[in-house]
Amino acid sequence: MNRAPVIVRLSWVALLGLAVVHLNACNTVKGAGQDIKALGTAIERKAEQKKHD
Repeated sequence: MNRAPVIVRLSWVALLGLAVVHLNACNTVKGAGQDIKALGTAIERKAEQKKHD
């Protein structure tokens, strides 16, 4: 019995799974960065309002 094709298939499945996880992680980090940027903008806006009050 030749096990090479089974190992190759399992390797491809594992590689595809890792690629999906990696791409999702990139989107998560990008979203977190956008949230942090929005928070910083809101803080700056409030600081400007307080400065002019």
